[in-house]
Formats: sequence, C-alpha cells, structure tokens
Amino acid sequence: MYKINTSKLLKEVMQNYFTRLGSGEKKVAWCTSVGPAELLRSFGFEVYFPENHGALMGATRTATDFIPVATKYGFSNQICSYTTADIGAFISNESPLKKHYKSEGIPKPDLLVYNTNQCREVQDWFTFYADHFKVPIVGIHPPRYLDEVTKDDIKQVVDEFKRIIPYCEQVSGCKFDIDHFKETIKLSKDATILWQKVLKTSVSDTPPMSFFDGTIHMGPIVVLRGTELAVDYYRKLLDELNSNVEAKTGFVDDVKCRIFWDGMPIWGKLRMLSDLFSNVGAAVVASTYCNSWIFDDFDENEPFESSALAYTKIFINRSEFAKIKMLKEWISEYKVDGVIFHDAKTCFNNSNTRFGLPQRFKEQTGLPVLVIEGDLCDLRFFSEGQSISKIETFVEQLEHQKTFK
Repeated sequence: MYKINTSKLLKEVMQNYFTRLGSGEKKVAWCTSVGPAELLRSFGFEVYFPENHGALMGATRTATDFIPVATKYGFSNQICSYTTADIGAFISNESPLKKHYKSEGIPKPDLLVYNTNQCREVQDWFTFYADHFKVPIVGIHPPRYLDEVTKDDIKQVVDEFKRIIPYCEQVSGCKFDIDHFKETIKLSKDATILWQKVLKTSVSDTPPMSFFDGTIHMGPIVVLRGTELAVDYYRKLLDELNSNVEAKTGFVDDVKCRIFWDGMPIWGKLRMLSDLFSNVGAAVVASTYCNSWIFDDFDENEPFESSALAYTKIFINRSEFAKIKMLKEWISEYKVDGVIFHDAKTCFNNSNTRFGLPQRFKEQTGLPVLVIEGDLCDLRFFSEGQSISKIETFVEQLEHQKTFK
C-alpha cells in the first residue's frame, strides 16, 4: 500500500506546534488562515489559526456535536461550519486538540487579527472571541471579486496592514522591526515555493500525492508560515515525492483519468473519498484549495506591498473571469480530464457552483464537470450513497471519453 513516509514527521511537527502554543512562553495572536501571519511573527507572537481547529473538528467528525450548541447560542446553521463548530466547542469547553495533541485546548488570545479576503464570517467569528476575552481585535478588509489586483488595491491593503502595527506593539511590548518582518517574509516565500513544487510533483504521469494527501500535508504552510520549521518540512517532503516520481511510484497504480477538485475538502470524508477514487483508478491530482497557499509574490525587499498583493490575489478573492482563467491554467498544467466542483453548503465564498460557473467553464473548455453537494464540516449536508454513485458514473464517463478521443 502506497504511503508518504514524511507523514510521520508531519505528526511531530504539528504536535510541537500545538505544544508551544500552550506553553505560555510567548504572547499568542490569533490569525485567519490567509492573514498577515508574517507580520505577527515578526513581533514574536505564537500564531494560532482557528480555521485549522475547524478543519480538525471536521476531520475528527466532532463538528456536528458542537454546531447545534452554537445554533442555540444564536448562530445560524447556514453560516460557515468552521465558525459554528469552533464556537460551539468553545461554549462546551471541548476541543479535539485535547485528545489528538494532548493539549489543554485552544490557547487564550492576546490579540486577534483577521483578513476578509476569504469571507466576512471571519470578522464575526473573531469578534465573538474578542468580546469574550476582552482583547484587541483588528482586521484587513481588501477589495473583493477582482479581475485584476491594481496598484490602488495594493495601496489600500498596505495601509490596512500598517494599521495593525500599533496593536502589535502595544500587546507584544516590542517595537516594529522592518528587518524581522523581511526575515519572516523571506521564510514564507521559501516555504511557499517548496509547497508549490510539492504540489507540482503530481504533474507527473505517476502522481505521488493526491489532493486528499495535500489537505493533510498543507498543515505547516498554514500554521507555520514564516518559520524555518515549514521550510525544513517541505524540503524533506519534496525530496521524498521527487524520489517517488523517479521510481514511478504513485498513489494510483494504473491511472485511468485525472481529476481536479474545486472548493473545500469534505473533511469528515477524506479517507472514504480518497479510497473511492483510487479504487476506480481516478487520480485527483490538484485542487484550488491546496493551491490557495502558494504566495509566490512574497518579496522581502517590498514586504508590505508583496504581502498585500499575495493575500489579495488569492483564488477565493477573485472574480469569475479571473477564477476561470486560473482554472484553465491548472487544468492544462496537471493534464486534467474532468473537474469536480464541491458545493459546500455553509461555505458560500468558496463554492463556485451557485451561479452557473461550472456550466460556463464546461462550455469554454469542453471538459466534463461534476457538482458534489456537501460541506466542509457539517456532514448532514453530505449524502454518501448519492455521491458515490455520481462519482463512479463521472469516472466512467471520463474513461469512455479518453477511449474515444
């Protein structure tokens, strides 16, 4: 059975990360997953990402225990299930961190910083905790749904980045040091380029890492950006995957078709879906989700401007025109035969199925598309039997199409 051996190191890296968070040695800043982690780390903060906690609750299938708790508290069960699961778990004084990482739970924040480049829910989510813990909160509100990111857009975001500095100085007790900021930007750039190379190993005819593997191995690029730890981890992972490519060893022995996944993972069904695709010879080789943590615009010589550009031009923050253009580039690069669009019911911003984009994409490219209904954490929106039937039929369609090309 195919295994990625670096997974053992990943567990150690993530364990050490959560141990440090709970040590109390440094001040803790909470940050959204595509937020200004580098700026926070330049002040010496340990950085915690609640979205990572939400994904963990989805993967451990504990989210649906806590979503109703948040609903009783007044949060709709139609909004982001990361948010409702996380807040429900907090109200219940529970967390999978206790079991899986021997942690006392989520760390108390000293500062909360968010970026609405993903969605508006993060502002409400973080405000809940700022009110509870009585700590400062500050956010970045970039322009949304952009065809292109302009100089005026960058200037606006840079100004909002700089607005965070006094909060960081006050809470950390440290003055802003531009050289420290540049160092963290450089480390993030190094890690993100390695992560990009990791993902691109699956361009090969015998892909060594699936989308489902990628959702697990992306942990360090989310929670450890701006550290040597992330750089070291992805060097080791890349070395292993490159060796597998040379040996023609991959996660599917006989690849019958190559699939691209758009949208959020269905965290509680990763293993089931991974096995399903592999068993029918379908390689899910790439995704919008894993590619969302490639920030190749980082430049330590222009730390503010490059950060503003990198965090504003991400896929989720773009117009349909820009998204289709990006999708076409990935489809070509990864030699994809068909695209699956995940309609995550509580993640409006990262579901591209609501206004006909898959149909227009199919018309422009001729590629078959399939829409799967589900959610990132709330499995009540996911029908396993129906999804299996749809996926098996879709894969048969792709195989038939390749046979008669």
